Amino acid sequence: MFAEWQYIILFVAFAPIFPLAPIVVNRLLGPQRPNPIKQQTYECGIETVGDTWVQFKVQYYIFALIFVIFDLEAVFLFPIAAAYGLLGLFAVFEVVLFVLILAVALGYAWSRGVLEWV
Repeated sequence: MFAEWQYIILFVAFAPIFPLAPIVVNRLLGPQRPNPIKQQTYECGIETVGDTWVQFKVQYYIFALIFVIFDLEAVFLFPIAAAYGLLGLFAVFEVVLFVLILAVALGYAWSRGVLEWV
């Protein structure tokens, strides 16, 4: 029983080490000499003028998230389109259901006014 799960257990045990190891090594070995010039806000090679904390409307982020969702839809549909001739009828119904769920979500977002660029 354990032999079937040993790779998953090892993966779960060692997975946190890979992202944390470079961070810890950087903290231990990296130079740490803060000064006021390094702490200044830097944007596109030009010193900022005025307030650097500009607030954007939340609507822009929601618009971007909707774009990412439909971009991922295209990523999921591309392999299905490439193998369309090899798919059975059940797979075609699954794709239609997937597109219908996303269409309903788009209709909901549209009805809520999320897609209005004001």
